[in-house]
Amino acid sequence: MVKKGESKYLELSNTGFSSDSHTKLQWSFQDCNLYPIGGLFASVGQMGNNENGGLKLPPHADLLVKYVSLPEGFKIFGMTENDKDSMISEKNKKGLKLKIKISNPSLRRLVSGGIAGAISRTVVAPLETIRTHLMVGSNGHSTSQVFENIMKADGWTGLFRGNFVNVIRIAPSKAIELFIFDTVNKNLSQKLPIPPSLIAGACAGVSSTLVTYPLELLKTRLTIQKELYNGLFDAFVKILQEGGPGELYRGLTPSVIGVIPYAATNYCAYDSLRKAYKKMFKQEKIGNIETLLIGSFAGAVSSTATFPLEVARKHMQVGAVSGRQVYKNVLHALSCILEREGVCGLYKGLGPSCLKLVPAAGISFMCYEACKKILVEEEDKQ
Repeated sequence: MVKKGESKYLELSNTGFSSDSHTKLQWSFQDCNLYPIGGLFASVGQMGNNENGGLKLPPHADLLVKYVSLPEGFKIFGMTENDKDSMISEKNKKGLKLKIKISNPSLRRLVSGGIAGAISRTVVAPLETIRTHLMVGSNGHSTSQVFENIMKADGWTGLFRGNFVNVIRIAPSKAIELFIFDTVNKNLSQKLPIPPSLIAGACAGVSSTLVTYPLELLKTRLTIQKELYNGLFDAFVKILQEGGPGELYRGLTPSVIGVIPYAATNYCAYDSLRKAYKKMFKQEKIGNIETLLIGSFAGAVSSTATFPLEVARKHMQVGAVSGRQVYKNVLHALSCILEREGVCGLYKGLGPSCLKLVPAAGISFMCYEACKKILVEEEDKQ
């Protein structure tokens, strides 16, 4: 009989738990509870008595803490509070976890990158439309003016014009980009004089641009010159008729030149910030919100540094439409814009561009890391 206020102690020994009394408890693995002796399952007392007259449990005594709810008043010796808290926390974290196993690690990264790109671009599609109009000077000269004109002409659907093409372009582009970055960054030597993530980012940007550039040009034409085309296929055919296959790659040079510093700084900043965060807070895993903020900051740095080249690229993609000037190359485009509009012309649309690129970068990285947790098996170290 246990007196009121008296505690029963279970002492951890080499062979398991030992009780200080002959109190017999029943341990059921089915419902993870302790019961008085007499039920369907073998009691602790029936499993053997130690030489001191106590009760003896099997060697895997830590399962008692992990799976069994101990009665009030019982304490455990031989186990630190941190160990118990860790086991209890692990028990409480049980719940529904979505896990899709894909055996090929390369395919997992490609799928994760594609999903991340599609989600991030769809979320910021209205800002992308406004940014493109501001860059080439159509539909107004301020964010509010462009927004009002689009709403009057096309309504909300006008803000998402060309987004289907953009998703078709971005999904494979981001898949290739993130896959190349992860692969190159993991295989480069850490003894290089420059950060491996800088080289990996540049390789990722160039690879994705070369593969998906025609879709980028089609998306820009559909956004700016919507009255000339009846859809993606119609735009593709007309552009081929006007200038041949080479027309699909108009503005490729400034795009490649622009994507090298952008992707290099973006991925290098992201990788460096992640390492700094892990070192500062002494933890290996980074949460979704932290990943979103780190990716957004990296996007802000890279987009601001390379924005003039992006403006030149958009001007070259539009071409000689509606009496617009045709540029010979990147330097010609930059010099003409600088001469005509000054330095401000090189940064026209930077505000909405950052509003679009900064969250897009953060959302993209966050979705990518989240997808890897879902698609990548736990034993596959990323």
